[in-house]
Amino acid sequence: MASLVPPPQEQSEARGAASPPGKRGAANREASSEINSEWTADALTTPTRLRDAEDFFGFRIGHIDTFISILSRAGVSSLEKSVIGLYGETVEIPCTVGADKIDNVTLTKWKYENVDLLVKSKGKETVVLATDEYKDRISLAANLSLLLTGAKLTDQHTFTCQALITTNIGPDIKDFSHALIVHKAPEAPFITEKAAELEIGKLTKLGKCVAKNANPPAKIVWLRNNKTLMPEENRTVINAGNPPSPLDAESTLLYSARKEDKGAQFSCRAEHSLASGLVSPPQTFVINYSTEKLVLEVISNSPPVEGNDVTLKCVADGNPRPTSFNFHVKGNVTKVENSDNYTITNISRNDSGEYKCSLIDHPSIEAAKNIVVQFLDVKLNLDKTVIRRAGDSLNLSVGIDSSAKPTVSWTKGGVKMNKEPKIAKLTYSDAGLYELEVTMGPLSRKASFHLTVEGAPVIRKLDDQNDKDGHRKVLICEAEGSPKPAVSWNINGTLIDEKSFDNGTIKHKISVMPSANLSVACTVSNLFGIDTRVITVSSLFEDVKVDKRDSSDDDDKTKLVVGVVIGLLVAALVIGTAYWMYMKKSKQGSWKTGEKENGSSEEEKKLEEKMEENSQKADV
Repeated sequence: MASLVPPPQEQSEARGAASPPGKRGAANREASSEINSEWTADALTTPTRLRDAEDFFGFRIGHIDTFISILSRAGVSSLEKSVIGLYGETVEIPCTVGADKIDNVTLTKWKYENVDLLVKSKGKETVVLATDEYKDRISLAANLSLLLTGAKLTDQHTFTCQALITTNIGPDIKDFSHALIVHKAPEAPFITEKAAELEIGKLTKLGKCVAKNANPPAKIVWLRNNKTLMPEENRTVINAGNPPSPLDAESTLLYSARKEDKGAQFSCRAEHSLASGLVSPPQTFVINYSTEKLVLEVISNSPPVEGNDVTLKCVADGNPRPTSFNFHVKGNVTKVENSDNYTITNISRNDSGEYKCSLIDHPSIEAAKNIVVQFLDVKLNLDKTVIRRAGDSLNLSVGIDSSAKPTVSWTKGGVKMNKEPKIAKLTYSDAGLYELEVTMGPLSRKASFHLTVEGAPVIRKLDDQNDKDGHRKVLICEAEGSPKPAVSWNINGTLIDEKSFDNGTIKHKISVMPSANLSVACTVSNLFGIDTRVITVSSLFEDVKVDKRDSSDDDDKTKLVVGVVIGLLVAALVIGTAYWMYMKKSKQGSWKTGEKENGSSEEEKKLEEKMEENSQKADV
């Protein structure tokens, strides 16, 4: 048990009122069980209990505040330990009196450094003594631990629990100290002190990465295109910095750039046990290096075509890039300043060939490009309008001059043709619009001519038909000729239809109602000639009589044929019967005399000749 040493004045007052030391200590020990069991902070505020406590300790306390002050100045035994809490969370700092002794603690006080936080007397409410930021963040757990909400990095102090414990031998004052350590993840890292540019082959400070406010401090790793950069002699040097705060981490990168670093993204990552994926925004740096290679480009949406403008562009691989170049065009050198391109206007097929560009300061560094200018010419030997006579020939020729093999196609009246329109003998149907299209890559050329076939008209068809009702005659005259022939009839009729003049053909229809048979003539004519054709048109009434007469004649012919056949059959039967009777009589007479037989034979021959003659007549 720690000894408590009161002030000198209080010591003298205590000696005057107390028993001799030996007797007083014995008395205190005898009364300790009775006093300790009821010794509370509130109880000490009553005069009776306060005097008992004063008698127990051997000096005058006066008031509970005075007692707390005595606890603050008392010599205590303590073993300091560490408690780790997480930033922003509630931290429990234990008062390690032991679970079996908690019931024997009559008074508990928490403090940090020399600042009192709270005090609790057994069986009473906790009294918060803090007046600073802790007054709303602290509380006491049932096991006498201090609960601190919303842990901060500024909370890293040594917190002490002082406990007044009653024992069998008297009161005992113990304190338990814990150093609070608050762990916190770092803030997102960032790169400062960035280099304005990097030079190839020269070790240059690229930048400094900072990761702030972490406990323990973060570890910094440098990245290039999201891949870890490892130290490399004369290439990559990473130095840890000396941050002003123990909660911060710094790292400086020295870097020797190469050409492939152009456009590369550099960043840094903060590694910590409480966080992952903390990477700074990527940074790109200007890489300076001299030009070693040129490329000559042709700027065009399609291959160079005759008549268009063509732009040549000289591209250098240096950085910064050169701004002035020499362009070698058809044996002439043109110096271009503050630009990397040169334009050839209205390029022609004669401009095909090799072109170059070079550096003004280093003419040996150059680039070349061969340019082929595409061209396509089409010429037709016919005029836009072609007029030929029917039966003549059409001699066609197409002249094509091109830089490559083209594709040729023909159409007539918008319909694709399978071959070129070369015609040995023209007809009216050959007339029309002929169109030629020649294509080669992006180039296309067109030509056309309209063919007219002329000649004297010729009637190809003249016919008559009954109309649907059978009440009128329809006369049709179809002819060929060009220009369009005029059509006329030698009778009056009603025009039914005249088809449009197409490919030299015209069709003309009229309707008539003839009361008698007529000879009708159709005449077609144009400036080249005339043609006439005649057709006999029967009257509508005659057609009806002819139909009836035809039917009667057919019946008479049928009856005649049947009568002739029956007559022939009857005649043949009569002749056959007469011949049989005759032969029978002749045979009977020959049995009497031979003379009779001879006579009968002659008669028989005459009869047979007669029968044969009749038979021939019957056949006729």
